[in-house]
Amino acid sequence: MLSAIVPPCRAFIDLVESIALQESALSHILCAETQKMKAALSMEELDLCKLLEVNDSATNMVHAVANLELVLKEKLEFIANNLYYPSTENNTCTTTES
Repeated sequence: MLSAIVPPCRAFIDLVESIALQESALSHILCAETQKMKAALSMEELDLCKLLEVNDSATNMVHAVANLELVLKEKLEFIANNLYYPSTENNTCTTTES
């Protein structure tokens, strides 16, 4: 079974798009944490213990998202340093195939 050869330009675009999709997913996670905090604050029977639990949960999620952001940043830097070679002609990326 032969697989298609992907030009470096296409690989670069696909990788950057995957990072963008992951960034979008992380933003949705943070938005959900915001909604969870708002819901908790609107509870009538909210006591300090429950509030601290919700806060700890949100803190843990924000730390997890921050760690994933660092991974995505490193991935983007790797891609930029190793895959992207802008062409000097007509502003397109190089698509040399071997």
